[in-house]
Parts: sequence; C-alpha cells; structure tokens
Amino acid sequence: MSKDLRIILSGGGTGGHIYPAIAIADEVKRRYPDAKIKFVGAQDKMEMEKVPQAGYEIEGLWISGLQRKLTLKNLMFPFKLLNSISKSKKIIKDFKPNVAIGTGGFASGPLLHVANKQEIPTLLQEQNSFPGITNKILAKKANVICAAYDEVKRFFPKEKVKKTGNPVRQDLLNIDTKREEAQNFFNLNNNKKTVLVLGGSLGARRVNQLVAQHSDRLKQEDVQLIWQCGKLYYEDYKSYTEGNVQVHQFLNRMDLAYAAADVIISRAGAGSVSELCIVGKPVIFIPSPNVAEDHQTKNAMAVTKNDAAITIGENELEEKFENTFFDLLNNESQQKKLGVNIKKMALPNATADIVDEIEKLIIRKA
Repeated sequence: MSKDLRIILSGGGTGGHIYPAIAIADEVKRRYPDAKIKFVGAQDKMEMEKVPQAGYEIEGLWISGLQRKLTLKNLMFPFKLLNSISKSKKIIKDFKPNVAIGTGGFASGPLLHVANKQEIPTLLQEQNSFPGITNKILAKKANVICAAYDEVKRFFPKEKVKKTGNPVRQDLLNIDTKREEAQNFFNLNNNKKTVLVLGGSLGARRVNQLVAQHSDRLKQEDVQLIWQCGKLYYEDYKSYTEGNVQVHQFLNRMDLAYAAADVIISRAGAGSVSELCIVGKPVIFIPSPNVAEDHQTKNAMAVTKNDAAITIGENELEEKFENTFFDLLNNESQQKKLGVNIKKMALPNATADIVDEIEKLIIRKA
C-alpha cells in the first residue's frame, strides 16, 4: 500500500460517534505510522476538544441536526448545509484522501456526501441496532457499512453490510485477570457483592434518582456500590459516599470498575453495550428515552432477546426495578447465565476488522 496514505474521518456530537472514530484512527496509525489522518466534526461539539486530546487534527463544519419542532435553528439548516458542503469540498480538495470514513452524527453527512460525489471510497461505521438518519442517507452511496448488530440489515443494502462490532477500549479484553487489582483500587471487601452503576460521562438523572431511592435497601443487603453519577449530578449525590457506597463523578479506570463488579446497572448507548458484551457480567439496562429514534431501547433489546441481559424502561422502574434487581443480586445461577450469554455476543476484534475493510477499499481503488 502507498506510503502516502491519507484518511479522513468524520463523526461526532456524542462520545458514541467520536470514540469509535479515534479507535479506527489509532489502528490505522499502528499499521501505517506515516499515514496522514484528518478529522472533520461539527464546530461547536465535543469532538473539537476530544479529537485534539487524542493527538489528531480536526476541522469544524457549521452544521447541526434538525430539531423536531419549528425553530430558528431549523430555518438556518439549509444555509448551514450548503456552507458545510462547500467547506467539505475544499477540505477534500486540499487533503486528497484515499478513503473517507463516517461514524455517524450530522457532521459526517456533508463530508461523505462530497466524497461519494467525487468517487472517493467511503465506509460507514454504524454503532446502533437502529441507524441514525445521517447513515441511512449515506448508505445508498457508501461502499461498505461496518455494523455491530444484525438488525441493521433491514435498513441498509445487505450486500454492503459487514458485521464487525463496535471499537472498544483494548484494556477490557483481559479484565478476568484484574479482579484482585480492582478490589484493591476501589478498596473493596472480597466477601461482599459489588454493584456498578453507570450513567454515562454526563450522568443519567433518572438512574441517579433510582439509586438514591434504594440506597437504604442496598445498605441493609450489605452491598458495595461503585456509583458513577456523572459530572452534572456529582454535587447532588456526593454526600451519599459513606461505608459501602462510593460516588464518582467519572471513572478513569473503567477496566477495574468492570472487573470489580458482580452486577452492573447501565444506560444502553452503543459503546456501552459493546463493552458490556466483552466484559461478560450480568447487566440491567435502563435505556435513556431521550435519544434520537429511541436507539438505546433498541440496543438493549437486541441483547435482552438473547437472554443475555435484563432491560427495564424508565416508565417501568417503579413497579419492576426493586424486585428484579434484588432477585438478580441474590440469584447466582441467573447471574452466571446472563454473563455467559452476553459474552457470546462480544465482537472483540471490531477495530482491526474495520481497518481490514478500509485496506480492501484502498487496494480496490488503487
């Protein structure tokens, strides 16, 4: 393959679109240290901070999604789109990529649209079991679509879909060996059950309320709790830290948090679900109802239908959560069954498999 390899990646708005793109870029760099890599994102979104932190350059487009109701932002959308297409043309003309990769989010729309028009090979990475609007539009012209779930074949041309899984952090692949290190790190008692609660980096208001509501029962059961409440809610819940309960704004060592856990309560973002399949622990998913096209519920149900996790909707928490959670906590055979079944769904080589597909596209075009 040419030494002058040039790859452009676009996607963002949320960590679920950004971190897979960074993982793909890292694997390309590992294989081709001289490769030139450029990111394109939305100019006011978190990728403008996260991508440079990962060591890559990024250009921002003036783009945002359509709101579900009539707003000034919606009236601006056609102007933003035209501006972003024009800027994408200039970026592609100057950078001359061999391939363009989209990981979802509105920023990837204009860039991959221009790449398709110019017959530059394009690859989409779809994290969710139900695709977003941008990837649905781009799929018609894309060369390859790397997916994490079989369900997406209903929405995309089947012959283009490769089931690779979602890129995940590599330090999760051997968490089975880290239990003792994890217990020391979090100062845990080996003879007590440990529950890990994950609400995402910003936090999940309803999940936090739920844990606070059941904190007395958790104390009665003598359960250890690692509670990642998110930076938006830390001030509200930090006072719950005492005894067996530790409240964290953010967990820097996710591998050790997973290794320490006996049972996990989590949102169902695509990245989290892919990680939890690799971790292989019993999980209760509480999907966020506040995401586009109810992605999280569909992600969670894709696992739950294989008897590999439990899903409880936010609207069912009052009636179902307490019995479901404490029954699971005290039922080791059910814990084992869920852990074994979710691990069967893991696709731990996703990043390498996606970069293999990128290589094939470049060789075919050469």
